[in-house]
Amino acid sequence: MTASARDASAIKPRVDWVDVAKGICIVMVVMMHSTLGVEKAAGAEGFMHYAVAFARPFRMPDFFMISGLFLALVIDRDWRLYLDRKVVHFAYFYLLWLVIQGAFKWPGLALDEGAGAVLHQFLLSLIDPFGTLWFIYLLPIFFVFAKLVRRVPWPLVLGFAALLESLHVETGWMVPDEFCARLFYVMLGWYAAPAIFRIADWARDHRGLTLLGLAAWALVNGTAVFGGVATLPGISLALGTAGALAIVSVAALIAGSAGAEPLRYAGERSIVVYLAFFLPMAATRAVLLKTGVIQDIGWISVMVTAIGVVAPLAFHWVVMRTGWGTFLFVRPRAFHIDRPRSAPGARLQPAE
Repeated sequence: MTASARDASAIKPRVDWVDVAKGICIVMVVMMHSTLGVEKAAGAEGFMHYAVAFARPFRMPDFFMISGLFLALVIDRDWRLYLDRKVVHFAYFYLLWLVIQGAFKWPGLALDEGAGAVLHQFLLSLIDPFGTLWFIYLLPIFFVFAKLVRRVPWPLVLGFAALLESLHVETGWMVPDEFCARLFYVMLGWYAAPAIFRIADWARDHRGLTLLGLAAWALVNGTAVFGGVATLPGISLALGTAGALAIVSVAALIAGSAGAEPLRYAGERSIVVYLAFFLPMAATRAVLLKTGVIQDIGWISVMVTAIGVVAPLAFHWVVMRTGWGTFLFVRPRAFHIDRPRSAPGARLQPAE
């Protein structure tokens, strides 16, 4: 492992397996919300419940680790530019989609408890992330922390982050709880970026051994999860790290193949899916459960997951093709505190 910014700066910011890994992650995130939502509404569990449980130790660790992979490319930028790209960028999307999601949830709250309850919910959402948007809220906090500690020796920072994860902090507030639980993985992505890229290269060059290693990992992860020890201090950190590297290896193995193209496409636009999956997910769940077209809870969860991923991507495609509503996915120039050198385009920043 190395903290050298010079080593990581040689890494290009658009890499096929990185997008595939992000695609796997966003599918797992949607799968989790879809499956648990269906099971809660139906009052029963399906076969997808086990897939969600299996992915729990590494689903978010991998997302945060990948988010830190390219920090070395930007960590030494001046504060104004850094804050624009790593804080204001995500704050814009958080506030925008907070209002959009709230537009579907708050009218009912207003009818039940009055307008004051809506105002309270909105103000609370400024300090305690709203619903599924917590990932977007937390990323800028991690990025600012990384900037502040960039000259601190990496073993100290990583050791501190590992300690926070192992404490399993539970205050009841999303920000401190998730900061402690996820900081290690963002820092690991930053400090270990060259090593992670070497692991991906090794996986591609040694497919047979990689598959054997993945089989062993799956056995250990599954045993820990279904044996009830996956959340124990130390074990959760080991499983999160091993699982994140397993996803990197899987992504490296399949990147470039035709079958991985949908995952690469979704991963490149992972922020689009993350921001917009809540409505198609909820609508599909309601329709399928009400109509009874599909009886099996597991398959309902599969369908809700699929729509939750595909619908935002289709909507994004229409928006970018027509030019209507681009502010939903591309930050307008008016919301930059450091104007970009080139005109804003349709592509989002890579380290989401």
